[in-house]
Amino acid sequence: MDKNWDKRKIMSLRRHLKMTQSEMAKELGTRQQTISEWERGLYEPRGASATVLGMVAERAGFTYLDKTED
Repeated sequence: MDKNWDKRKIMSLRRHLKMTQSEMAKELGTRQQTISEWERGLYEPRGASATVLGMVAERAGFTYLDKTED
C-alpha cells in the first residue's frame, strides 16, 4: 500500500470515490477541515491516516496517474 499522499493524490482519490470533503472525512473518522488542509497542501497524512487512505484506495480500485509527469 502506498503511504505517500500529496494534495493532488488525495483530491483525486476523493473525486474517484465521488465524495465531498465532509463525506470523506466521515468515512475516515476525521474532520472536514483535515481533508481540506490535506488537499491544500498544508499538511500531508501520515501514520494511521496514510495507511487508511491506502486501504480505501486499494478497495476502490484507485490508481493515481500524475498527469504532470510526461
